Amino acid sequence: MRIPMQKPIKTISTAASAGLTLGALGVVFGDIGTSPLYALRECLTALPADDRATGILGALSLVFWALVIVVCLKYLLFVMKADNRGEGGIFALLALTHADRGKGNRIGLFTLMVLFGAALLYGDGIITPAISVLGAVEGLKSYAPELTEHIPLISCIILFGLFYFQHKGTKKIGRVFGPVMLFWFVTIGLIGLWHILQNPAILAAVDPRYGVALLHSHPANAKIIVGAVVLSVTGAEALYADMGHFGRKYISLAWYGIAFPGLLLNYFGQGSFALDHPSEIPNLFFALVPDGLPRLMLIGLSICAAVIASQALISGTYSLTRQAIQLGYFPRLKILYTNAQHAGQIYLPLVNIALALGSILVVFGFGSSEKLAAAYGIAVTGTMLVTTLAFFRVAHMRWHWAWWKVLPLALFFVTVESALIISNLHKFSEGGWLPIFIGLGLLAVMHTWKSGKTEIFRRIYANEITENELSDIAQSDRIVRVRGSGVFMAGNPVGTPLVLLHHVKANKVLHETVVLLSVTTEDVPTVDEEERFTVSEIGNGVWRAIGRYGYMESPDVSTLMEKVRDAGVPMKLPEATYYFNREMIITGGETRMFEWQKHFYAFLSRNASQVRDYYRLPPMQIIEVGMPIQL
Repeated sequence: MRIPMQKPIKTISTAASAGLTLGALGVVFGDIGTSPLYALRECLTALPADDRATGILGALSLVFWALVIVVCLKYLLFVMKADNRGEGGIFALLALTHADRGKGNRIGLFTLMVLFGAALLYGDGIITPAISVLGAVEGLKSYAPELTEHIPLISCIILFGLFYFQHKGTKKIGRVFGPVMLFWFVTIGLIGLWHILQNPAILAAVDPRYGVALLHSHPANAKIIVGAVVLSVTGAEALYADMGHFGRKYISLAWYGIAFPGLLLNYFGQGSFALDHPSEIPNLFFALVPDGLPRLMLIGLSICAAVIASQALISGTYSLTRQAIQLGYFPRLKILYTNAQHAGQIYLPLVNIALALGSILVVFGFGSSEKLAAAYGIAVTGTMLVTTLAFFRVAHMRWHWAWWKVLPLALFFVTVESALIISNLHKFSEGGWLPIFIGLGLLAVMHTWKSGKTEIFRRIYANEITENELSDIAQSDRIVRVRGSGVFMAGNPVGTPLVLLHHVKANKVLHETVVLLSVTTEDVPTVDEEERFTVSEIGNGVWRAIGRYGYMESPDVSTLMEKVRDAGVPMKLPEATYYFNREMIITGGETRMFEWQKHFYAFLSRNASQVRDYYRLPPMQIIEVGMPIQL
């Protein structure tokens, strides 16, 4: 079984290593780190009361082995080795498979599956802030029972503040993410250890036979129990998605050195406490500490951890959206950069509003983390299964694993995760429909946008002229060459943009320097600066420039044109004029799209971010040319 060699890791100082490990702890493990607030509680709530002692051992066993199989084996041992130039995430897997190549940009079944997995992450981005903050604030029920009915309102106020300050970026607050989560894991670990010492027999739950026996002896409750176990591995996808920020090595160090021990100690401590205090199960996590000031302090720390977990999901959703835009699966949206030194720190106003409204509505709609847990599992398990299938496609296609090597591992993980999905299906009517609804909605957006752009590309660029024909036009006596530079945005890197032809036809003039500029997105997260652009001379003052960006980068035409000028193109950038098409969609044509998709694409196109904003063009140097297109 051959796994590709990883790039050699540069030696860095001990302090830098500690910083990366601490950073990974704060960003990567926020979601999974707050699972003890509700995960085991939901498992134990589903247990029959007649055999609670055996049930607690069984539930703990299932939680333990879920963490081992999903996090330790699947993600850390296998999936995180499928990196795209060091970057991970579901779109990295899609890029590695080249699923759409050779299909005329048509969306295949596999690509649809991956896109649906990505769409489910948006549901996760709405539900995670809601359930994390709600689960933390619910600790107030045991400290101040009179506040119970106000818990949804308090949670929404915290969420509103969290989303309101997103535009300021995470630079300042991000500095405390790592230390706070370190304190969180150490605290919950020590609390759990104290209760384990009271009843060391609880450690017997490591034996997987307890979990098997629980499911075998209570088949009627098996689905509910396993569905609750899923909550303990929520956030596992973040290990892979954030790999590019910290690296597999430091994520592994943070997991095995701090996060994993802290989680296990707390879960087993909860189990030990539940054995002697079954009446405290509805408030299990906060009941681990005495009432009064210690509990209030734990509640405060829990709220901080929940905010950090929410922030990680929110930032991840921003990054996911930018990747989808770059790959051509999502309409252009306004992207703001909150840190001049770090291009990855971005803010998308429309996405932020959608997440904020979704999270607040979810809190008011469900009212408690117990009810909201029903909506959580399906989104998590669905994305996990998609990641598994995509990974093994990469293993077979890119790493050339033989089928007899791929199938046993694939069947093992698919079986485990299919069982997790099936166990959550009973929650569909109780809230499981929510992430499915969100996922299908986002899938419709991505499929429609990609299909519409494909049809437009096919229709427009089929009528383009060749470079030789353009050169002939440039030297024609009927065309007046005027001073200055014209930059014509070209979607097709080998053709001539129609906006140039319209310009020549209408005005009978052409700039003395003409640049055909194409901006392409490569199947890599980032493009090296030495590969950023190419420039070639067509002839008669006409040049072609191609700018290349990865799917985790945002194009900046102004900066790109400075490089083009420095490469030898005779032009004065302050005097250059940028020309581009503005699509005017007319429905009623004969295309491969459904009629509803045509109208939906027209709506998305009208509301997409302007080309000038997305490509960061100089606002006083642009000319838009309307182009009616019938779909």
